[in-house]
Amino acid sequence: MQRIATVLAFWLLIGLGSQAGELVTERVFGPEIPTGPYKHPACLTELKNGDFYLVYYGGKGEYAKDTAVFGSRRKLGETHWSAPVAIARDPFHSLGNGVIWEAPDGVVWLFYVVRFGDTWSSSRIACKISTDQAKTWSDASILALDEGMMVRNRPIVLDSGQYLLPIYRETGADPESVGRDSVSLFLKFDPKSKKWTTSQAIRSHNGNIQPAAVELKPNHLVAYCRRGGDYSPQTKGFIVRSESRDGGMTWAPGVDTAFPNPNAAVDFLKLKNEHLLLIFNDSFTSRTPLKVALSTDGDKTYPRGRNLVEGAGDFGYPLAFQAKDGRIHVVYTSERRSVINHATFDESWLLQGDAPR
Repeated sequence: MQRIATVLAFWLLIGLGSQAGELVTERVFGPEIPTGPYKHPACLTELKNGDFYLVYYGGKGEYAKDTAVFGSRRKLGETHWSAPVAIARDPFHSLGNGVIWEAPDGVVWLFYVVRFGDTWSSSRIACKISTDQAKTWSDASILALDEGMMVRNRPIVLDSGQYLLPIYRETGADPESVGRDSVSLFLKFDPKSKKWTTSQAIRSHNGNIQPAAVELKPNHLVAYCRRGGDYSPQTKGFIVRSESRDGGMTWAPGVDTAFPNPNAAVDFLKLKNEHLLLIFNDSFTSRTPLKVALSTDGDKTYPRGRNLVEGAGDFGYPLAFQAKDGRIHVVYTSERRSVINHATFDESWLLQGDAPR
């Protein structure tokens, strides 16, 4: 079993400069942090000032009444994370799924979920912004009012300069099943007019949620989505794929890929060299292993890849980005959504493995 490096080793490597071809993983926070034992999912970004900023939603449990979105900073040149503080809280509702992202103009966006009822199908999307590198935040604003609307993955900047935020509408009142009519869709933001526009939905035979998209060429996008359904063991649950040819406003029907999906989140990332990373649980039945697959031919094939982590356990909800220095960062949770982990690697590490697809 691939073992997670100790925090001490991570700090040492950060201090000395990690070498090409290495995977370094640190345990950031666990149940000992006094924001509640539940910490899930996590999202990380690199700010323009060089700081790293991490958010997650925490509390007593997934459906607890006290959940809030917490933020923590690792300052440029430092090796420790600040004590998490609540950056979004609602006195009447529980919160979920925090997404942190810095736009090209330096505005830092925080998107998150507000749950109005007992299940996620009652949710709406809210947001805040910061103009001082996530030190202070605006008041909250409701971004999507329709029932069941949620957010999970980071926005991308399109060739047009507009921002595309992946969102989804989850249906059904069963906390152990995603409704068949659940759909993935997107909100497009024009930074000039300050207006949001909602895309057409991605629909598929079993439902799909939590899309992650990249723009292959101007106006041509590909999205990978988590499948719908329940969590029962099966051998036919796959990641759902769709394409858009008009900048993310209309989408082809979602189709099953060859990549298995145990009803778990995925991420999809375009690197600076235009290679693509698909990060997913390579299993029909469990959230292990957590794999990174690499495409160098524009999403046609994924002949290379490696497990970020494997063995007994649950390793879910990956979120990835490429830092200014070229290294790839992935945060994910484990130990029944109580531990946040942070992995870093470069493309040469991926090229040492293979993931035939």
